[in-house]
Amino acid sequence: MALPINRPSNEVPVSCVIVDISAAGSAFTVSPVKGRLVRAYSVLGGAITGADVTWSMEVDDVAVTGTVTVANASSANGDIDSIEYAGDIRVNEGSKIEFVSGGESSTTATAQFIAVIRVG
Repeated sequence: MALPINRPSNEVPVSCVIVDISAAGSAFTVSPVKGRLVRAYSVLGGAITGADVTWSMEVDDVAVTGTVTVANASSANGDIDSIEYAGDIRVNEGSKIEFVSGGESSTTATAQFIAVIRVG
């Protein structure tokens, strides 16, 4: 078994759920801390079909560079996709964090999104 990646202890996850990742739309959450956006994840609540679906993020209505593709081939409940951000994406306490689904697939499925903010 591979050892886990050691992560700093000053990271705060925030999450939200979109009711249908297969439809173009958004899910929102708020940052409880000031820091830097370092990673984001999605977890499917069911299989998607028809096409891959993409998602991206915005912080305070400003697009964050990077798009994640969720593959429809062999997709299933619990599939995880992620992105790491290398840039300096600042988040303030009270910042609006938005996950934007492209809605390209055709089967209704929920998705949970998690943004990881590094404090300091």
